[in-house]
Amino acid sequence: FIFSLFYFQKAFFTPFFECISFFGKKGIFFIAVSVLLMCFKKTRRTGLTILLAIGIGALFTNIIIKNVVARARPYTVDEFKGFWQMAGSVVESEKSFPSGHATVAMSAMTALFLTCNKKWSWIGFIFALLIGASRIYLVVHYFTDVFMGFIVGAVAALLAHLCTKRIVSAMEKNPDKKFNAFFINADIMNLFKRKTEE
Repeated sequence: FIFSLFYFQKAFFTPFFECISFFGKKGIFFIAVSVLLMCFKKTRRTGLTILLAIGIGALFTNIIIKNVVARARPYTVDEFKGFWQMAGSVVESEKSFPSGHATVAMSAMTALFLTCNKKWSWIGFIFALLIGASRIYLVVHYFTDVFMGFIVGAVAALLAHLCTKRIVSAMEKNPDKKFNAFFINADIMNLFKRKTEE
């Protein structure tokens, strides 16, 4: 289905998918979001869970599975070179299986879903699916690369969620320690309140 989009005004969707794919590059966007969330008391657990999920997902995908499987990118196969050229000839240096973009997107969005209001946080999965679709459209991943990336990301988020619960629980049991007190109570908004009061 995704490759059939090439035949709709040729590479009409290429700029859109290139933009979507950019958000998953090296996980920088999601890491930045997690750090920002950790600056606020109300969203600190979510930020920590996302950050841990990204780290766990990267460990399994980029360090372990990719090096073990060592699957070549689809654009290296003659069958897909025509599609790849129409999609903009994006070159990636790492191995194909599983997709790092799919892993980081799903790990972050699953972490968001597990720690936030389910009525709206599920929307994040649409963003993750679009990132996965962009990798297939750009011919830098097979469907199975993306699918496995989603699985790894979801598992990483579940592990991160459990780890965050234990970390926060341990800190709350020892609130007298300076770092624990800082982690539990610190909020960047307090800095602005102090400036306003002064």
